[in-house]
Amino acid sequence: MEPLFNDFAPVSAKEWKQKIQFELKGADYNETLIWNTPENIKVKPFYDKEDIKEVISVATKASEFKICQPIFVHDIDKSIERALDSLSRGAESIRFTVENETIDVVKLLAKLPLENTPIFFHFSFISIDFVKKLATIAKERKATIYCNIDPIGQLAKEGNWFTTSEKNNFDTLNNLTKNYSSLSLISVNGALYQNAGANIVQQIAYTLAHANEYFNHIEITTTQTMVLEIAVGTNYFFEIAKLRAIRLLFNLIASEYNQNWTCHLVVTPTKRNKTLYDYNVNMLRSTTECMSAILGGGDTIVNLPYDALYHKDNEFGDRIARNQLLILKNESYFDKVNNPSDGSYYIESLTQQLADKALTLFKDIEANGGFLKQLNDGIIKRKIQESADKEQDLFDAGKEILLGTNKHTNKSDRMKHDLELFPFVKIKPRKTLITPIIERRLAEKIEQERLENE
Repeated sequence: MEPLFNDFAPVSAKEWKQKIQFELKGADYNETLIWNTPENIKVKPFYDKEDIKEVISVATKASEFKICQPIFVHDIDKSIERALDSLSRGAESIRFTVENETIDVVKLLAKLPLENTPIFFHFSFISIDFVKKLATIAKERKATIYCNIDPIGQLAKEGNWFTTSEKNNFDTLNNLTKNYSSLSLISVNGALYQNAGANIVQQIAYTLAHANEYFNHIEITTTQTMVLEIAVGTNYFFEIAKLRAIRLLFNLIASEYNQNWTCHLVVTPTKRNKTLYDYNVNMLRSTTECMSAILGGGDTIVNLPYDALYHKDNEFGDRIARNQLLILKNESYFDKVNNPSDGSYYIESLTQQLADKALTLFKDIEANGGFLKQLNDGIIKRKIQESADKEQDLFDAGKEILLGTNKHTNKSDRMKHDLELFPFVKIKPRKTLITPIIERRLAEKIEQERLENE
């Protein structure tokens, strides 16, 4: 086949810029068309091959992403019923949140088609006996089970380690990885940093430095999968590049440390830009965020229901969230192409710049004692808070817009009598080893004021 554009002369970046400057009719090119991001990346009006330092090899199997249904386990029978119903309606994997180790996990999984349904767990505890039961189930039924145990994430979010009979949480993890290597045991809660207000470079660097602590503390003899839980925001192309940069740097760091780790990206929309008022806009936000998650190479996508801030889990909200992903996968051709970002000069350039900046920050963290030390010293929290405050100031000034909340507000909207859940930061006085990293939405202050005036 003849190349399509052989009859056309190539156009250089210099020629493009000259044409743009002519069209600007005297306006300054840099001031008019180049904008600077919170990550200090200058975004240009166009990109070409001259912007790519090197071809980035990031294998992203977008066509293989799984739609995951999150389920909070309180009543086992209802959780089983909900899981089976979700699978019959298009979910391809299940994530159970389990807060009590007395939950009968054998009964919970007995009726599920485990042979072809990956199961994720999110624990509020660490238990060798519980993992032992899961390992037995995985072996007997040839199941893929991810335990998602993250003591460092527990410390960062709650201020304390898990309670365990061993000397420390790392001893427990080493015990588990030694005896139950057939399971994926360890995860990194990188979503915490996004939801707390970290900028994209910080999110990447903190997620990788967090993972690196497990490289340093956990001994493995066979290849293990580490689950990276990532939240994506509304900056569409940057979020695609963020996920690619995370995978690129994880593989780089693991290979440099001679670690037998691979990563599995579980991606969910951020909570930070979701709103209480004009809540249907949340569906638009989460749809574009799920698109970024898929194109960026998320392995498993967990959508956030539009009403998750103020309603308890419900069939309608779950169905809408699941159907958003089903439409993307089965009707929008998102399941047809692997490596969809390859060849996009803009995304390739963003990936390289984000990776370079994040790697510099990662090296700085390691040179100054490592992630755990900086977490204990309050440095990580302080840096995130500085970024969150800058973003909050932009939102409060109307420069960062959430439609229906700080622009085009529906004054007649009422929410006070529709709240099943408390949608704001919860204050829980307790004794902690460190000050926790707090997840906070941009719209909380405005929403509290509106609720008081209803």
